[in-house]
Amino acid sequence: MITIGNFFFKYRNFLFIFLYLALFIPSAPLFKEAQFGPNYPLFIGLFITIFGQLIRGVTIALAYIIRGGKNKKVHADDLVTEGIFKHCRNPLYVGNILMLVGVGILINSLLFTTLFIPLFLFIYQAIVLAEENFLRNKFGEQFDAYCKKVSRWFINFNGMFTTIGSMKFNGKRWLTKEYNTQTVWMLGIVFILLFYYPQLTQNDTALRNLLFGIACVLLAIYYLSIRYLKKSGKWVS
Repeated sequence: MITIGNFFFKYRNFLFIFLYLALFIPSAPLFKEAQFGPNYPLFIGLFITIFGQLIRGVTIALAYIIRGGKNKKVHADDLVTEGIFKHCRNPLYVGNILMLVGVGILINSLLFTTLFIPLFLFIYQAIVLAEENFLRNKFGEQFDAYCKKVSRWFINFNGMFTTIGSMKFNGKRWLTKEYNTQTVWMLGIVFILLFYYPQLTQNDTALRNLLFGIACVLLAIYYLSIRYLKKSGKWVS
């Protein structure tokens, strides 16, 4: 599993592109309209995917973990155990999983949620084991003690508000680290809402296309603004 994890770690960014494209593979519905109603997956999916993004955002804003790799290999300078990492060892990955599960439900795809999500979980488990192997070799007993106190996947919400209240919330870091992911994520949600839920625009194709065009312009402005603030040094994360 560690070997598999090291392999997928190199190409993990392409994994998300593949998964987002897989969302639009034709599939039987996860929830049948006759049983659950047309808006059931909309509300459930939106709640889960937004919750996943919030977990990522709060995690990054409190204590960012630099584990992006070095030379396409697992690497970490420090063992970060504060912030949300005090409550879960992999909150960023948990956020990613919830975001993808949420959009899978939102698009109401049986194929995506029953085939691609389990595949994604297997790959993530392998990547995490590879990262843990590196951290254990580098930090030894310190990492083992951390593992005994904090779960790999499950977030312990006990004392969460105390943790958040005791630390500085760095919103600029959230935005400058996440604007790429956020833009693609929000564009995908807008596309799904407008093109998979025609009832939201009362089946008005012209209105749907207009709203989608406006959303694209607004997201482009958002992306370019955050990018400018980051690259110009006006916002230092």
